[in-house]
Amino acid sequence: MKKNLFEMGADFGDEWVSDNKSKPSKKISTEIKPPEKHQLHFAKEKRRGKVVTLVKPFYLQKAELQSLLKTLKKKLGTGGTVKENVLEFQGDIPDKLRQELEILNYRFKK
Repeated sequence: MKKNLFEMGADFGDEWVSDNKSKPSKKISTEIKPPEKHQLHFAKEKRRGKVVTLVKPFYLQKAELQSLLKTLKKKLGTGGTVKENVLEFQGDIPDKLRQELEILNYRFKK
């Protein structure tokens, strides 16, 4: 670790680090749940002037999440991607997306 110029003689020891560039690792839940146990919710974001619909959190394996995304994209006729247990879809489509996920037995927060 480089010596920080702004340390005023403080001893950080083993637990403390003066370098603020290292971020703590996120705890990612690897628990896999059936569709009936999910509690999904929607979020909308604007990216470059376009609306993106987010559905999260999914507790599935990566391969299962990819196949779910593929079937939903086909049924909805839109583009999308998976990022850290979150499905992102192009456009403002929460109503259609909710219908398709309810057919697949997924639950939502009220």
